[in-house]
Amino acid sequence: MNSAASLALPHPLLHPRAHLRARINRFWISRHPPADSSTLTQRNVYILPTPAGWMLAATLLVLLLASINYQLNLGYVLTFLLAGCAVVGMHVCHGTLRGLTLQLQAPEPCFASSSARLSVQLHSQRKSRRYGIGLAVLGSGQWSWTDVDGQSSARVQLALHPGQRGQQTLPALTAETHFPLGTFRVWTVWRPAARLLVYPAPEAHPPPLPPGQPSASGLLASRAQDSGEYDGVRAYRAGDPRKTLVWKKMAKTGALVSRDSQQAQRHALWLDLQHCGSFGGADASLERKLSRLCAWVLLAEQRGLHYGLRLGSLELAPQAGEAHKRACLSALALY
Repeated sequence: MNSAASLALPHPLLHPRAHLRARINRFWISRHPPADSSTLTQRNVYILPTPAGWMLAATLLVLLLASINYQLNLGYVLTFLLAGCAVVGMHVCHGTLRGLTLQLQAPEPCFASSSARLSVQLHSQRKSRRYGIGLAVLGSGQWSWTDVDGQSSARVQLALHPGQRGQQTLPALTAETHFPLGTFRVWTVWRPAARLLVYPAPEAHPPPLPPGQPSASGLLASRAQDSGEYDGVRAYRAGDPRKTLVWKKMAKTGALVSRDSQQAQRHALWLDLQHCGSFGGADASLERKLSRLCAWVLLAEQRGLHYGLRLGSLELAPQAGEAHKRACLSALALY
């Protein structure tokens, strides 16, 4: 069985600076308990000068020394005016995040071969607008920026690339702003408590569905052949959904025909882990079998078939529909 995995931080390069940054990120993560909603206050919002801020501080120091040395009154005015602007900018920058509420919407399951979307809602109770707020997965460097109107909300979507199937914890997120002068960086770190369910990646070119097995009544009115055709068909009736049309049979006969759902219920299509063939390596074989089953589940659902799933001792009775498809995919993800 696959144990719960985590979407960890990107592996740092073998470089002292990257290693130090990774250790700092782990320190920030350890200070914040997991929660799907976070309100930013003085306790969890941090501020430091940016490189431009350090350059401004050095410039102010030079101006101050020159004004003292040459007794320049206008130099004093310029120095303290710029310093006052920097202090006001620091207060505005910190206030841009302070009081903001971040709320994560429950993430939708995804396939291991695709990217997942995290949707974060930003709520502001302040009357004035908040500018230049960025969100990203901690350590990813891929930022999404937005503004939040006064007493309003904004939504930001972040992309994740899960590495493997299973129930996975979400990585830490970070929000920051440089508004208004870019001389200070205000940021926070947030650990969501939600978990992401990752389905196996479906096989790109799976073999045909396995043949149906007689149901308990012993009647086999519709059997899935290797060619993908079905015996249990009837003439097309107005209102039949398009997914029930048997296109290959129509191409041969020239008449509109649909699958007979009453006959289709007399046979059982079982997707069994033991019938997926063999691949090299135990772990690789299991993952490729699960990928094949995933592709078969999607194919059977697309064709509107009733299908069941067998994974060792786990057995899901033949059904059809979106809920059954999700149940089968979830079983494959957690196996």
